[in-house]
Amino acid sequence: MDEGPLPGAASVAWRLRTGLMEGDEDSDVYLERFCEAVPMEEVRALVIGSRWYGSDGWPEGAVGAVVDMSSQLTNLEALFLGDVDHEESEMSWLIQCDVGPVLEAYPRLRELGVRGAEELEFTSTRHENLRFLRMESGGLPGTVTRSVAACDLPALEYLELWLGDDEYGCDTTMEDLAPLFSGERLPSLRHLGLQNSLFQDEIAAAMAHAPVPARLESLRLSMGTLGDEGAQALLDGQSLTHLRFLDLHHHYLSDAMMLREWDAFEPLGVRVDLSGQQKDEGDDENRYVPVAE
Repeated sequence: MDEGPLPGAASVAWRLRTGLMEGDEDSDVYLERFCEAVPMEEVRALVIGSRWYGSDGWPEGAVGAVVDMSSQLTNLEALFLGDVDHEESEMSWLIQCDVGPVLEAYPRLRELGVRGAEELEFTSTRHENLRFLRMESGGLPGTVTRSVAACDLPALEYLELWLGDDEYGCDTTMEDLAPLFSGERLPSLRHLGLQNSLFQDEIAAAMAHAPVPARLESLRLSMGTLGDEGAQALLDGQSLTHLRFLDLHHHYLSDAMMLREWDAFEPLGVRVDLSGQQKDEGDDENRYVPVAE
């Protein structure tokens, strides 16, 4: 924390990071100073980065500290774990841990964001108030995807999973995603993102006939290897013109298919993001996701 007047504790998201160099402030001392300087009972949002996270991080320290402070952080509503950029650590090097204890310690938490999936676990089975869940990864393990899909999250409105590349840890399958296509455990879901995937065409084809899109306001199938086959499935399947936003950015659509998608949705008031067209050389093996290593 920089010296000087601090903002109102409830008016900002508090970003906690300490230096990584020898002689930088110890993380325990840093946390103690934070707790003394800021009224903990007024804090609503925390963002946690280095030194707890990174290629040499120890995320258990961050999760343990947050859990231990639950009696003080009585109004915490939002938490992001892994605030690390590419200059500090590649996504695939970013170590996580079991984040389930955080949800257990904070039954009133509304938003949870997690960056990185190495050693990530998600063991919570039910949370009454979580409304937003995002997992950013270059390779999401199937164990995590299955855990998320099996959770009872009755209040969840926004779910975003970055699936990633199998060379960087993604072994999630279409079968793992099946409960999300039905949406039975997510009755309040209105915004769904299944992104950054090497099997984006298969996901799009499943979405074209799945129950869950009928009650969505936005659908994100971006950052993956979506091609004309998957895009055509979206056009041939159930109507998606009730959506407010369809995110397809970073894709392998042809110019003709981009025009078809635009004509099918934009005139009816659906905002479509078709930015980031990638060159398609006719070989799926040459397609890539933007977030992997």
